[in-house]
Amino acid sequence: MDPSKITNPMTRRTMVGSAGIGLAAAAVGPAAAQGQPPPGPEATGQPLTDPKTKYPRPPFKGQSQPWPGLAGKMDPQPDHGETSYRGSGRLAGRRALITGGDSGMGRAAAIAYAREGADVAINYHPDEEPDAQEVVTLIREAGRKGMAIPGDIRDEAFCQRLVEQAVQGLGGLDIVVSNAGRQQTHASILDISTEQFDWTMKTNIYAPFWIIKAALPHLAPGSAIIGTASEQAYDPSPDLYDYAQTKAATMNYVKSLAKQLAGKGIRVNAVAPGPIWTPLQVSGGATQEKLQKFGSQTPLGRPGQPAELASIYVQLAAADASFATGQVYGSAGGSGQP
Repeated sequence: MDPSKITNPMTRRTMVGSAGIGLAAAAVGPAAAQGQPPPGPEATGQPLTDPKTKYPRPPFKGQSQPWPGLAGKMDPQPDHGETSYRGSGRLAGRRALITGGDSGMGRAAAIAYAREGADVAINYHPDEEPDAQEVVTLIREAGRKGMAIPGDIRDEAFCQRLVEQAVQGLGGLDIVVSNAGRQQTHASILDISTEQFDWTMKTNIYAPFWIIKAALPHLAPGSAIIGTASEQAYDPSPDLYDYAQTKAATMNYVKSLAKQLAGKGIRVNAVAPGPIWTPLQVSGGATQEKLQKFGSQTPLGRPGQPAELASIYVQLAAADASFATGQVYGSAGGSGQP
């Protein structure tokens, strides 16, 4: 497949200002003035939900897919917010590039960004085309411009082309989300070949380095760079020796780069998920034994769903989070740090 293939279906841009915030404040104002509390969750159509039982709990059925795996073939299928995420214009007019945007947290972020008013370009491995096209359709249905740019981010030249194509297709760039990652379980360091080790490092560490370098000349003050770390950065599993190293490195490059780019007005943060139900797990990222009880060790007793992290990616990109830089936002079901 030609890595330069682009799907660029939309050109309309809807600009939403701060009027929505003003209207919301006006709606709450009279009640507050009369000493009445603002409307509760039931008034907004979002009743309280027990987080323990909101999503499927283990045990899960055994299942395996060839790498890189497809979300559409998982059982149960992950929730990326396809039917649940509601936007409010928080990212109106923004332009985002998301690696690994076909599934997992990248897909959840892409859906949320589009529904918050951003135009979105996603990158993914060519084998993930079916999942990627679903995401582009969802971006288009939100009324935003969507781009699908398949290719192998282990290649520096492709990473440079990826950024240039996103900039040209979106008319600029304000948000860069480095989310794509490779995770393979190995019981022993002796089972990891140099080729496999290099594959993980190139995907998880080299690619963000190349992409951020290419993107920086296009980022104006107020732009945001967001990495995807993991609980593995601070509580590594014995069978994820190479993957855990890359997530620790991600956490550190975020903190270092945030200090370096603060003077340019560019914020750099990361999201650190715990066990999240994504194709990483069924395509070699977990043993079958671990997969069947995946997430059971968390205090909530289940794995997280990508949709449960979407709002974090939105918050880290939004202008009202302007004092947050060099931060790592965790979402691990009650365990771990930060």
